[in-house]
Amino acid sequence: MPIQDHPLRYATVNELHARPFPSLEVPSTAVYVAIKEPVQAQNRDREADLAHLLALLDRHGSAHPQPGATHFQGPIGRAELKWESHTEFVTYTGFTRGTSVRPFDPAEAEVLPEDWLNAAPGRRLTSVLIRVEPMPVTEAELLAKLDAWFVPESLATSRVVDGAAVIAGDFRIDPAGHMRFAVFVAPGTGPRRVGRIVQRLCEIETYRAMSMLGLMRSRDLSARLNALDPKLSALVSGLDDGPAPEAALHELLTISAELESLAVQFSFRFGATAAYEAIVNQRIEVLREARLGGRQTFGEFMMRRYDPAMRTVKSSETRLRGMAERAERAAELLRTRVDVERSAQNQRLLESMDRRADLQLRLQRTVEGLSTVAISYYAVNLAAYLLEPLAHRFHISHGALLAGLVPVVVFGVWLMVRRIRNHLD
Repeated sequence: MPIQDHPLRYATVNELHARPFPSLEVPSTAVYVAIKEPVQAQNRDREADLAHLLALLDRHGSAHPQPGATHFQGPIGRAELKWESHTEFVTYTGFTRGTSVRPFDPAEAEVLPEDWLNAAPGRRLTSVLIRVEPMPVTEAELLAKLDAWFVPESLATSRVVDGAAVIAGDFRIDPAGHMRFAVFVAPGTGPRRVGRIVQRLCEIETYRAMSMLGLMRSRDLSARLNALDPKLSALVSGLDDGPAPEAALHELLTISAELESLAVQFSFRFGATAAYEAIVNQRIEVLREARLGGRQTFGEFMMRRYDPAMRTVKSSETRLRGMAERAERAAELLRTRVDVERSAQNQRLLESMDRRADLQLRLQRTVEGLSTVAISYYAVNLAAYLLEPLAHRFHISHGALLAGLVPVVVFGVWLMVRRIRNHLD
């Protein structure tokens, strides 16, 4: 009997081959669009994404993907479509053979119809036009095209994959709403390698855009932290001579709760930003860039423009964490101070109770003494009445009888009261 496979064995292996690279002939055009829900994109309705894909496929009578699919590749008319569903966004890429006479003609984007895009369950995060054509004969001709197609001051260009191609882009949005990239392919470069280069460009732009969302959120966070920081600093600096500890602790706990709420709100975005930044850097690294004509490379462009934005995000995250830790430490100090003061209050209360108990004991003893006198008084009188006939027989006066009874009765009453007290104690 053959060994039993783990139920997820084939699923895990298939995941390695789930998103194949496209195969592109030269010349060709790629139209790329990434769509994202503005809020809570990670919890979006993925069935709506799939339904939107099916609407496009039905326009062209194309085959449908499997239910619950996260990727699809197939023909739509004269173009080849690649669809992928990611954690926070979906992407559509249309590949067509040939290029337009007019470089980056907006009509090339009609592979993905405008009315269909407008009905997408989300908003456009980025859209890209990529023009793939053969390498010009001379470098001067190549540079002339780059200067004509892109904004020179922000242009990034480099030879990639050991000279297999030259890539270029200025990371600007043109009047039609698209970002432009050009890929000049050297002779002998295979279609699969061309497809991988184009795919890397799409990924660089997409994950750059996704990570820059973290910058926008960090600016919002900085404004809120700027409002909380003075309050926290004032409370921390006034721990010794500030308001009553209970009031300060209550205010500090309010600030801590707000900081914790901010941490919950921003933790996913900051974590995602770090992951997206790592992907951008990795995708640029695998291109193996070489400088072209003294122009800045994609890596240099990101180092000058992109990396500072990511450092800002990390700084905001660090600041939030630091403020939360400061608030926690201050709250702990205040709790300790409150506990010490309450212990002192309890000590004073116990001392007061001891004094009251001592006073009560003294009062009790005083009462016991008075009760001895009172009981003795009545006991002497009773004893005198009982012994008076005997006293007449022996010619003892009433006064002498009382004088003789008083010490005996008082001593007896005192002994009785003492025994009773000892028994109760």
